[in-house]
Amino acid sequence: KQENLMSNIMASLKSVLDDKYSLNFKYNSFELLIDKESLLKVVKLIRDSDKLKFNQLIDITAVDYPNKKNRFEMVYVFLSINNNARLILKCNLDDNNTIDSLSALFSAANWYEREVWDLFGITFTDHPDLRRLLTDYGFIGFPLRKDFPLSGNVEVRYDVNTKKVVYEPVKLTQSFRNFDFESPWEGDNIKENND
Repeated sequence: KQENLMSNIMASLKSVLDDKYSLNFKYNSFELLIDKESLLKVVKLIRDSDKLKFNQLIDITAVDYPNKKNRFEMVYVFLSINNNARLILKCNLDDNNTIDSLSALFSAANWYEREVWDLFGITFTDHPDLRRLLTDYGFIGFPLRKDFPLSGNVEVRYDVNTKKVVYEPVKLTQSFRNFDFESPWEGDNIKENND
């Protein structure tokens, strides 16, 4: 049955994409790599096709590869209950690109896209309400990017005197350490960084 579904997916994609995609079957899921300009067209196709019926959006997330030209990989997971199949759709974006919102096609995409924007800084065009979801409204940066500092940018605490939450620069009480990962029985393996 999976081979039949694979050939249906291939035939459907060829009708709209002209070989601008890569389709594999791994780990009991179909994996489809497309360019970001084809996203809406492909999602409508896999959702509305009578042979495919990937009409349930399970998740949207992103992966950050800061050393690649196209830094972000968008990942969309769809489920076809009729075919008992899962399709993982991926497309690549550079640091400044935006991508089309799927919220008009799947209502579940609304909060998934807000989460991706909040944590990665990826903007979705035509999204009805793109605002922070998991971080504070005054939050600086995008915490799931690989270049986000581990200690964060600011500390948040409640100030008893002013009776409100205050933001302060991060104060590290201990200097940064470099570990040489040598055997602990061979000399000094922790070096202080006095820069």
